[in-house]
Formats: sequence, structure tokens, C-alpha cells
Amino acid sequence: MDNADFEAKFSSLLQRVRTHLEGAPGCHDFDHTLRVLRNAESLASETPGADLRIVRLAALLHDLARPEEMRLQGRACHARLGAAMIPEFVADCDFPPVLVAAVAEAVRTHRYRDDARPRTVEGKIVYDADKLDSLGAVGVGRAFLFAGRAGARLHNTAQEALASPPYSREDTAYREYLVKLRKLPAAMLTEAGRAAAAERVVFMKEFFRRLHLECGQTPSWEEEK
Repeated sequence: MDNADFEAKFSSLLQRVRTHLEGAPGCHDFDHTLRVLRNAESLASETPGADLRIVRLAALLHDLARPEEMRLQGRACHARLGAAMIPEFVADCDFPPVLVAAVAEAVRTHRYRDDARPRTVEGKIVYDADKLDSLGAVGVGRAFLFAGRAGARLHNTAQEALASPPYSREDTAYREYLVKLRKLPAAMLTEAGRAAAAERVVFMKEFFRRLHLECGQTPSWEEEK
């Protein structure tokens, strides 16, 4: 498959993914997919040995099953479901089977809350690209979108946040920061991803410090523990 043929099929597939994710909530919509795609392309350019076709396809398709997971409130794993959906979803593209298998593997292992970790360089790039979109200013925005969808409060204390279950009134953006987002820089799998994540998480820490103060709380910095 030459480059022109691949690009034509990729462009067509991108439009199908856009349609597929039309009903997805704002925190995991097609805009998120495009940001992850851009992150992945950037990380791939800084990571030796990466197959850019695998990276781009896996980034484009990484949240294929996210609408189903959201509908089930997390009772299904969108990474595993999405990986299983990929062969049929791309069947008319006539991609080489080895390419499709590599893309499905990268999608299967891109999730943070899972024991499966990427073993390929392409999988590590897609994993990091997805996590980067949970950090920085975009990460703050996405955390509040998710909390709003769950009917959560604007803000709470660390004690309230950490004692609460997901999809509850106390499942605030701050809770997401405490249980996941602040830990992401240490979880990155590529050198470029670690550097970008470290910079973005500094902004988030300062944001929540300000939110504490503006909500009349004295920052106790439980997130440092």
C-alpha cells in the first residue's frame, strides 16, 4: 500500500470515526480523538523506531467503544471492546492483516485503569498521547465535563473526594485529579511523554490550589501524599 492510498483510506476512516462518535459526551468526543491524534503524531516524531501508520490509526480508533462504556457507566472496558471492533470497522479499507492486528493491540492496551500495558513502541506512544489529553488546561476542562455529566459538585475536600465512589455527587474534577491525573507523569511510557506530562501537571496543581482558596478552603495539599 503506497502512501497516497493509505492517506486516502485514513481520511475516509477519519470521517467514519467522526460520525461514530457524534453522540459521545464532550470529555470523550471526536475533538478528544483529534487531540490524541495530534499528540501521538508529535510523540512519534520524537520516538525512534515508531511506525507512524500504526500510531495514527490506533490514535484515531482508540475510543471506538467509548460510547458503550459511558452508557454502561464504566462496567465495560472500552479498550478491549474497541480492539475487538477494529477488524470489522476497517474491513473495507483492505489494510494488511499485520497492520490491523498491531493497531488493535495498541488500542487494547491504551487504558490507564487496566493491568494490560503496551508492549510495542506504537502502543506506548498512543497510551501517552491519550494521557496527555487528561493533563494541563485541556485536562482540567475534561475533568469538569465528566464531573458535570455525573452530576457532581463543583469542588470538595480531599477527604470527601477520596471517600466517594465514581459516578457520585462527590466524583468531582478534584477527585479525578487526586485518584488519577496527578499520577500520570510517573506512568508515562515514552521520554517525550514524560517531559510533556510533567509540564502540564504543574498547571493543574496550581489550578486546584487556586480553586481551594476561591472556595474558602485552606489548601492542605493531600495530593502531595
